Amino acid sequence: MKIDSIVLREIGMPLVRPFETSFGRTTSRRIVLVEVNAEGFTGWGECTAGEHAGFSEETTDTAWIMLANELIPALLHVDVEGGGDCPRALSHVRGNRMAKAALENAVWDVEALQANLPLAELLGGTRKRIECGVSIGLQPSLDELMEVVERELAAGYRRIKLKCKPGRDVEMFAAIRQRWPDILLSCDANGSYRLKDEGHIRTFDEFGLLMIEQPLWHDDFYFHSLLQRQLETAICLDEPIRNRRDALAAIAMGSCRIINVKLGRVGGFSEAIRVHNVTAERGIPIWCGGMLESGIGRAHNIAMSSLQNFRLPGDVSASQRYWHQDIVEPAIEVSAAGEIEIPQVAGRGYEVNRRLVEELTVRAETFRPRNRAHSAPAEPVRARA
Repeated sequence: MKIDSIVLREIGMPLVRPFETSFGRTTSRRIVLVEVNAEGFTGWGECTAGEHAGFSEETTDTAWIMLANELIPALLHVDVEGGGDCPRALSHVRGNRMAKAALENAVWDVEALQANLPLAELLGGTRKRIECGVSIGLQPSLDELMEVVERELAAGYRRIKLKCKPGRDVEMFAAIRQRWPDILLSCDANGSYRLKDEGHIRTFDEFGLLMIEQPLWHDDFYFHSLLQRQLETAICLDEPIRNRRDALAAIAMGSCRIINVKLGRVGGFSEAIRVHNVTAERGIPIWCGGMLESGIGRAHNIAMSSLQNFRLPGDVSASQRYWHQDIVEPAIEVSAAGEIEIPQVAGRGYEVNRRLVEELTVRAETFRPRNRAHSAPAEPVRARA
């Protein structure tokens, strides 16, 4: 694959409504996009790092620096056949998985277009449609939460996930279970509890939850294994699962019974496939988590969720839940049955609205290889867009 240019850009997108978790309240997103142009094809990637270092050590600004100064120049120095070659090309840079994922996933997108294959098929996906759940942030009042849940169930979503934290948990669960006793319900604590809260967390078993996502520290396996032994409800790990080895460790220690896979958190499609394969071999169900992505990241989540072991409804919801106008066409929609059809056209399956992307762009930079040679390409040159 001969890469002709890579465009790095930041766009700003206001959310339709605020999204609140134990990390804080988000009202708009600063999103870094990567556009890879190669041999007449254009692939897109999205960095899921947030504006602040809450969920991850990475941020919008650190991802920009790493992509511009390290990752893009490194990729322009080597020959890659496709997305699967990117981890090797970028392996000299430690961490920065969300930045790496943005670049790698754009290359996978180009590869799918070149092969005239749907991205899902190139990844090894077999599903024709995926079941969708929805993640509901902390609400100002219980009445408002009930209204939101009612609206999302009416829209067809198959699983309701509630953000929670100490002091904002059992009252919500009890109210929802009383009104909707049979819905698939889970919660996500984003690491806001501690082992001293074990007795309180055990009361969550009363509510028939599908899972309790990341109740303890963001980087922990051991104490989650102790807690899981005390619970009937499955623990789902999110933040500490960065790669296949982490998934193996968590499974071996009994730290969880379910794993959330996020493309940015594991560094891109290549590692996501490895995590998928090792969990499938060991009978651990996985699902796709969301990071307030635009349509580009959302399209990639759809493709990833087509792999067979994504057995539980993920956080892949409709564009209109988050954006007044998404940057892909058509906008991503969820059917009344709570499903998304996997696109059967080449690439990601959704066209990027370049005019809108340009309008939303607040900074951009273009990178091109200088006098590229097959064996030893020279330093890339950078040009402001």
